[in-house]
Amino acid sequence: MTAARDAEGQPTHPPLPAKLAAHPSVQAVLARRGTGDTGRPPAVIDAAWLRELCLAAGADDVAAVSLDHPDLAGEREYAQSALPGTRTLIAIAVRMNRDNCRSPARSVANQEFHQTDEQANHAARSVTRALQDAGYRALNPSVGFPQEMDRFPRERIWVVAHKTVAVAAGLGVMGLHRNVIHPKFGSFILLVTVLVDAEVSEYGQALDYNPCIDCKLCVAACPVGAIAKDGAFDALACTTHNYREFMSGFTDWAQTVADSEDAADYRSRVTDSESASLWQSLSSPPGYKSGYCVAVCPAGEDVLGPYLDDRKSFMDTVLRPLQDKKETLYVLPGSHAQEYARRRFPHKPAKEVTGGWQPPAKRSASTAGETRTS
Repeated sequence: MTAARDAEGQPTHPPLPAKLAAHPSVQAVLARRGTGDTGRPPAVIDAAWLRELCLAAGADDVAAVSLDHPDLAGEREYAQSALPGTRTLIAIAVRMNRDNCRSPARSVANQEFHQTDEQANHAARSVTRALQDAGYRALNPSVGFPQEMDRFPRERIWVVAHKTVAVAAGLGVMGLHRNVIHPKFGSFILLVTVLVDAEVSEYGQALDYNPCIDCKLCVAACPVGAIAKDGAFDALACTTHNYREFMSGFTDWAQTVADSEDAADYRSRVTDSESASLWQSLSSPPGYKSGYCVAVCPAGEDVLGPYLDDRKSFMDTVLRPLQDKKETLYVLPGSHAQEYARRRFPHKPAKEVTGGWQPPAKRSASTAGETRTS
């Protein structure tokens, strides 16, 4: 149905009830309209203005992509559910400090991840506020956590797939390690998306090359063999270890607590350091066990130089400390990750867990070099 319009082509509105029309706020809005101040923003957002807005808010790079982009077919339902009327997705990249991410000390690397998370969330929120103030409807989902845990584990818990959006917008290409590689900043970025109910005057274009240099260092660094040379990816192995203190890993730990007969039994299953680490993740942002695939990636024009200058030195100072680190690896019983960890990293104890994906099995005797939590 076409809205009614007056002689000047402006849409007309049905008369308001007397009580509503007499309200001071309503009268103020109608008065502004009477002066020609409709409050309606331009139908199309200027791309240059939008870019400057995002950079001033703290972004290191930004590109917009239409929700009608063919590569975003799987995102449309979710975007429209989050913000009805969404027309454009604004992909924002925020850089991380490389040597923080490369540190074998997980506290250093995790602090970098979480502080960049906050910076990206803050930038996206500032952009959303500016778009709102300009008269648009806009929304910024979280970079990562918190997410929609009421959906877990039946369906995806993220509102928008930031990586998918960033690739479609031209901010990078998905690497072998399943992280987006930016042509300049490499893998050392975090991504966030802003949804807006308007078109943009210029959209980003997908990169015509892959910044990945096919060095396979991410394959060599992954302690549970989740990344294969042929491009295969074992998401369950990655999730079970790296996200040990998130979601399903927490469920696994809670099951272990419930299954323990007493304190002594619990401490025979969970070490003091594991308990302290879980407490830390509950009281602070939860910690990732391994971000090594990002840490060792030399791709990106700003990152590549030291690798080109001396590849042996790069591997000795960046890759080897992560490979040599003594740490517990969390694996599912009988999995490829378990076999890989035993063979490739015998100095890293492999601990069988359910991963929280299934009820814990009856406790069995420990195998050589392994313990169980259930």
